[in-house]
Amino acid sequence: MRPSWDIFCSVVDNYGDIGVTWRLARQLVAEHGLAVRLWVDDLGAFVRLCPQASEESERQLQQGVEVCRWRRDWQPVEPADVVVEAFACTLPQGYVEAMAARPRKVLWLNLEYLSAEVWVEGCHGLPSLQSNGLQKFFFFPGFTAGSGGLLRERDLLFSRQSFQADPQARAGFLASLGVRRLEGARLISLFAYENSSLAGWLDALAADACRTQLLVPEGRILGDLQAWLGESAALAVGDRRQRGQLQVQVLPFVSQDRYDQLLWSCDFNAVRGEDSFVRAQWAARPLLWHIYRQEEAVHLDKLEAFLTLYTRDLSSAAAAALSGLWRAWNGEGDVAASWRAVLREWPELAAHAERWCLEQGAQTDLAAALVQFYLNWL
Repeated sequence: MRPSWDIFCSVVDNYGDIGVTWRLARQLVAEHGLAVRLWVDDLGAFVRLCPQASEESERQLQQGVEVCRWRRDWQPVEPADVVVEAFACTLPQGYVEAMAARPRKVLWLNLEYLSAEVWVEGCHGLPSLQSNGLQKFFFFPGFTAGSGGLLRERDLLFSRQSFQADPQARAGFLASLGVRRLEGARLISLFAYENSSLAGWLDALAADACRTQLLVPEGRILGDLQAWLGESAALAVGDRRQRGQLQVQVLPFVSQDRYDQLLWSCDFNAVRGEDSFVRAQWAARPLLWHIYRQEEAVHLDKLEAFLTLYTRDLSSAAAAALSGLWRAWNGEGDVAASWRAVLREWPELAAHAERWCLEQGAQTDLAAALVQFYLNWL
């Protein structure tokens, strides 16, 4: 009998939590043949990522995953063999009691947020004894061999390379979004939280010698974009605006697989949070990360930890240019000047993005690492 897995996801205010858990659930089913239930407390957010799903269903099968509504009034169910508590969400008390009462032991995993901080390796896989006698293990995704790895489907890099090598495939995909590629233009995607640094970057793009097409999926950044354009009406899907050398186009919010293709189609990707941040790295293109803000600016420590790791093989000029842009984008510097510095180092940064992707792709992926952890625990 194949092992059963329960993954619990509490959607906070963005799509990162559900994005990661939905990808993980699909991969555990498709590549490891596991029986997976994904418990979600906000099916509306899930439907944005999986448009064929129903927001009304209590239980539904989507791509082999049993997606269940996580209600406040929890109804008893038999716990799974492996329980994944994603991103410090709190499991229903009744479910935890059922885990403790189950004759066969349950592996309880706390899937943590992604970080490149050096302490992660020392904490990855450590157990924590609970008051009811259960053990909960901390599982940290990460970028080094001593961490839990990154989400990466088995054929992802091959699919990406094939897509990027096929101009017709890229053109067809962009056309399906209503995008007409401008000759000689740099293609950039923008997915970000509200950002006061946006105006400076857009000014630099509009004044650049090279044309830029900026593709902006629906999201929280549209308000800042509207303000920069000086428009009173909200921007809508399909809207195009031209300012100097910059053309901006608003795209629809797309499914995860199509968002991957958008990242693969672009020359540069500005992303946010955790899920799109990792997917942009698999696109093997230079990127810009808008990290989720945390109290007491602890998010900046995470930003610096990743920059230290990511830029270690770059020349001092390229490392300084990229680091400067990331810090400015996250509120610590002049984004326009930093962007111009990045353009001067573009060939090295583009080659580095490809190398980094291949290096990370040689490591064990997160889903496989979770399965191996379970097998070792048995």
